[in-house]
Amino acid sequence: MKVLIPSSLLSYTRQMWVDAEGATLDALLRDLDRQYPGLRFRMVDEQDRLRPHMRVFIEAKPVHDLSRALDPAVPVHIVQALSGG
Repeated sequence: MKVLIPSSLLSYTRQMWVDAEGATLDALLRDLDRQYPGLRFRMVDEQDRLRPHMRVFIEAKPVHDLSRALDPAVPVHIVQALSGG
């Protein structure tokens, strides 16, 4: 499936859109990490939860559960939340 990578993670992928596989969000992130080592650690903490500044959207809806089933025909958008003042 197609995955949109945020600019903050382009140092791993070198491209905005990449292809990855996985029946669940967790499997997708593990496949991305296989292809681009270190990427999953930037997105998932030691308790296997998405880091607070990372957002994943499927069909414009936020996804927080790594066990969420994925449809290979539907793109996944990864976004990094920005903060500051």
